Amino acid sequence: MKLLLADDHEMVRDTLSVFLEREGGMQVTQTEDLEAACEQIKNGPLFDLVLLDYSMPGMDGLKGLVRAIDLRDGRPVAVMSGIAPKAIAQEALDLGAVGFLPKTMGAKSLVNAVKFMAMGETFVPVDFMTAEDPAEELNPLAKGLSQREMQVLGGLCQGLSNKEIARDLDLQEVTIKLHVKTLSRKLEAKNRTQAAMIAKEAGLY
Repeated sequence: MKLLLADDHEMVRDTLSVFLEREGGMQVTQTEDLEAACEQIKNGPLFDLVLLDYSMPGMDGLKGLVRAIDLRDGRPVAVMSGIAPKAIAQEALDLGAVGFLPKTMGAKSLVNAVKFMAMGETFVPVDFMTAEDPAEELNPLAKGLSQREMQVLGGLCQGLSNKEIARDLDLQEVTIKLHVKTLSRKLEAKNRTQAAMIAKEAGLY
């Protein structure tokens, strides 16, 4: 099984590739942005599945997904993300993606999902699509934060830049900066790094 994995975070690419090759017996080709992915789709081997990171350079929201789907001519393309909300996942499916994978998925579940989608079947974790943000109900630290602030905080915890978080949430970068400033104030953090540390120590992420 041949898989094209496109993600601008080298550690994510390498980690996923090693596991998919070792546990899933797949041949994984890596690229770091949409342009390189499209080049591989056009001139590389015939991939069983193309897996695109929602926030990597060139994606421009879900426009990159549409472009990849057009190039694939009916063959499966899926999206993965660390912080994109359910609405983005649903929109990706509506546009023709065969699946949406949260980066929080367990490794074995990921392998099974990739195999499933490579066969042309649709996959989205049911718990992801039906979740009602339990952290807001269970964690005292989350009670003072809006859903959008929680999403931005999730991006901070993953080490994403404001620009990357903005792409994931389909917002302007200046809006993310304002959210980070508000989060730092609410969490009594000196900066974004400390805000992420506070969230992780509190068990939010």
